[in-house]
Amino acid sequence: MSKKVYNFGAGPAMLPIPVMEQIQREYLDYNNMGVSVVEISHRSKEFDKLLGETDELFRELVALPKNYKILYMHGGAQMQFSAVPMNILGLKPAKKAIYIESGNFAKVAHQEASRYGEIEILASSKETNFDRIPDFDPSDINPEASYFYITSNNTVMGTRWNKIPQTGEVPLVADATSEILSRKLDFSQFGLIFAGTQKNLGPSGLAMTIIREDLLGKAMSETPKLLNYQQCEKDHSLTNTPNTFAIYVIRLVLEWLKGKGGVEAIEKINIQKSNILYDLIDKTSFYLGHSQPEHRSTMNVTFNLANGDLLETFLKEALAEGFYALKGHRAVGGARASIYNAMPIEGVQALADFMKHFEQKNG
Repeated sequence: MSKKVYNFGAGPAMLPIPVMEQIQREYLDYNNMGVSVVEISHRSKEFDKLLGETDELFRELVALPKNYKILYMHGGAQMQFSAVPMNILGLKPAKKAIYIESGNFAKVAHQEASRYGEIEILASSKETNFDRIPDFDPSDINPEASYFYITSNNTVMGTRWNKIPQTGEVPLVADATSEILSRKLDFSQFGLIFAGTQKNLGPSGLAMTIIREDLLGKAMSETPKLLNYQQCEKDHSLTNTPNTFAIYVIRLVLEWLKGKGGVEAIEKINIQKSNILYDLIDKTSFYLGHSQPEHRSTMNVTFNLANGDLLETFLKEALAEGFYALKGHRAVGGARASIYNAMPIEGVQALADFMKHFEQKNG
């Protein structure tokens, strides 16, 4: 490497260094086959073994109940914005669903779902620029709704559902793209949970969808074959050629996470990392956090500078010091430090030290 860089990009995000080194070693010769993993057939016994191992590792790491199926779906998380309603909006005759609008991707998701049925926005934090998770009264949940949808961690805004809502008999659906495997979750709380792979799992272009088996087989007749959960489950995600390289990397990332002590261990590290930055922000008026303290994400720390004129200088000097991709999303502005599982504590501490120095020089 030409220089040491800490990648704070929101996604595609950094991968663990040991994983990338293993990819480098194995790239030309996978499993002593004399060919690369990107060259072997998705229907070969070698890939079938790799796929099964990936399933088993994920199940082990999250203690996934046996009645949940793991699907590897094309198109990343945004393709699931369509696949979810097409597959389960028909669970009830009314074809209704409830969405909580807590950020940019929650908004995009309900707009897409509106193509297929009646979508109710039960609560929204739009008026405060999504700086919090909005409150709602559980008694207002329509029992005729086919599902209740949340974005469990809001990448753009830096907020998180720190308490997963109880939705009774209405299946809970969650987009967990920017926090999957970052904290311990009880997967039995969800009817369906999905995540784009480009933040805590592997490369972009793929989504992992975990669905309770009783929700399969409810797809609309017009659902394309490659978006049909039941078809995907039947074919073990091999209805056509999936992104085999991404699945290979996911397996390596899961092995790395297991070696780190699993989800419980990484959750403790993630809390430490985010606290380093939040403690710094809270102790000064130079930096202004975007998200409300009780709704803060441990994955995406969003902040601005009280003197907005200093932002470009801050970002330029940060990049020169090796802190890559700190610019905030246009919907919020400011800066954003995405500190997913692969980001070491040392990187977060180095960023905090830079922020302190920048304040001393410019405050």
